Order: sequence, then structure tokens, then C-alpha cells
Amino acid sequence: MPDPISLTLDDGVARIAMEDEPGRNALDARFVDALGAAFAAVEADQAVRAVLLTGLPDIFCAGAARSLLSGLLEGEVSVAELGLPRLLLACPVPVIAAMRGSAVGGGFALGLAADIVILAETARYGFNFLDLGLTPGMGVTWLGPARLGLGVGDELIYSTEYRRGRDLAASPGINHVLPAAEVEPKAEDIARRIAQKPRDALSLLKAHQTRASLDAFDAAREEEMRMHRTRLACPETARLIRTNYIE
Repeated sequence: MPDPISLTLDDGVARIAMEDEPGRNALDARFVDALGAAFAAVEADQAVRAVLLTGLPDIFCAGAARSLLSGLLEGEVSVAELGLPRLLLACPVPVIAAMRGSAVGGGFALGLAADIVILAETARYGFNFLDLGLTPGMGVTWLGPARLGLGVGDELIYSTEYRRGRDLAASPGINHVLPAAEVEPKAEDIARRIAQKPRDALSLLKAHQTRASLDAFDAAREEEMRMHRTRLACPETARLIRTNYIE
């Protein structure tokens, strides 16, 4: 079985490609471990000065896999483990998310945690937690309003509506919304320009720029874990996951 994540380094740019085509880039245990290992490698490699995070052409990340949700329901997976966006916030160098494909739930949260976010005009983005009987996780209660604006972020969280990238172009935390074919070239251009800068200076600046965001993210995660424990104990949650989860 091929690895769900690949990591390549080219002239200071680390490209972390999420490419689990059979699993549609859904977050299962293997995928999560591989993504964590890729970011750990970036942190350890002083040659890396920028990270480019990409997905499949039609789907950036599909959020939690059914197996992960089942693990949560059965107590085999701790709600404390659902903190993947922190990898991007805490990464010592800037991260550019090239979200050419659609992103759902925690998959959208993952991309929104990047320092620079690029969406595709026609791809669909949204948060589906409430459809599954769950309150939002992965820092979405902070990331959504912070990156998309308080009004839009809260509306998407509550309504579970999906919007096209072009509908999010005015959001404060979205850098560019482009035709799909232009998303990755634009992200690569930005990454390469950043990679010309000294690693130590980039790391100092990244730590400064994200200090408040990390504090806000961690505080949101604490409240999200409390809400998750309540919802996971409710029989309705298992029923809604069985009924509404879309592979």
C-alpha cells in the first residue's frame, strides 16, 4: 500500500503532498501518523525554509475517516488526538496551503491553519460536524471565524453549508482564490520566494506571528474536547454518523 503522504525537498521548499487517492485523503490513523512524521522531518531539517502543503486535484482533505469516527465513539481514539492543524501553526517555517480541491470538516481546518491559504474558485469548502451529531473539533471554533470572518465562519459552522472558493474571496484569512489550475503554481511561487530568506529569521518571525494564534487555538481545543465528550456519550451521535457520513 503506497504511503498516504510524500515529502520532497527542493531548494529550501518542503512539499508535503497528501495523496491517499483510495482513501480520498480522509484522516485515518495511518494518514494522521504520516502527516505528523512529515512535519517532524521539516522541523528537524534546517535546510527547509518554507512548506508547501498540497492534496489531490479534486480533494484537498476529506476530514475524519469513518474509522476515526468509529474509534472516537468506541473510546479507542482520544478526542485529544484531533489537533492536526497545530502542526501547521507550530511549524517553524511558513506553510502555504494549496487547496486546489475541496475540503471538508477537519480537512478544511487543516488548510486554514496555514500561514498562507490559496483556494480554488469552484472547489467546495465547509464544516460538516453538526451533520454528524458532533460539535466542531480540530480548532474549528477558532479557525473558522478567525480565517473566514466572524459572520461567515459562524454561519458555515452552524449551517454546515458548503461554499465555493469564489464565495470566500473576501475572507480575511484567505490570501488568493484562483482557477484550479493556477492554485499550485501560485503557491509554489510564494514558497520559493520565502525560501530565499534565512531560516533563523523566518523561524523567529513565524514564532512571533503565530504566538497569539497558538494560544487561541489551544484554548478553543480545550473547549471543543469538553463538548466532544458530551456528544460522544449521546446515542444520537452514533445514529447521525451512520446516517449522514458520506464516503
